[in-house]
Amino acid sequence: MPPETSSLLHVTGVDAGYGSMQVLWGVDLDVRPGETVLLLGANGAGKTTFLKTLVGLIETRQGHITLGGKDVTRMRSSDRMRLGMTYMSELAVFPDLSIEENLRVGAQALGHANPNARAEELYGIFPVLRDKRRNPASSLSGGQRKMLGIAKALAAEPKLLVMDEPSAGLSPLFVKEVIRVLTDLRGHGLALLIAEQNIGFLEVATRVFVLEGGRIRFSGTVAEMTDNEALRRAYFGLK
Repeated sequence: MPPETSSLLHVTGVDAGYGSMQVLWGVDLDVRPGETVLLLGANGAGKTTFLKTLVGLIETRQGHITLGGKDVTRMRSSDRMRLGMTYMSELAVFPDLSIEENLRVGAQALGHANPNARAEELYGIFPVLRDKRRNPASSLSGGQRKMLGIAKALAAEPKLLVMDEPSAGLSPLFVKEVIRVLTDLRGHGLALLIAEQNIGFLEVATRVFVLEGGRIRFSGTVAEMTDNEALRRAYFGLK
């Protein structure tokens, strides 16, 4: 199936797994420029496997992945990054590096011409990091580390930010803060693909894909999901 011309990311029929264990079966998903898409699913649904397949850390066994109209299915991770896709894992940061060094690493991943200038821009978005810039990332609270992880991912000025469970390990208060930051980032030309089991992230999403047992069980708008009685019963208890 050719990619939709309106899609930044277009995934069709993707199978993936580890060794003899298959985790994903025929996954279809797309993200449009500037859109926020939520990939919702419980632990073990295959969310992390899917994201790692997207960014090239796990081989695609079947199917195709296109980014900006280019087939990246067999591309190296570094080449996918150069095309504008950045991955934020649950860990998100390098704990032994300073905040400033983490931002430099993020900026240099795409050969940013002026990493210092980019860091200053990001301190404007995340002022809590400015005064701690020379401290190791390990000294930050869980919520502050997550903010640094987002800033580090943004340092490369991606077109698409792929996030794996940004709520992991955070208190409800910090989850709300992460959602606020992501809401503020919308409308600046950045597309987001957020894999989560916390339904609070529906607040920032435009469309939702539900992953269960390695297969997409639902795709549609947030309104369509909340209007679906079966999905409300099955997924709205997720925390």
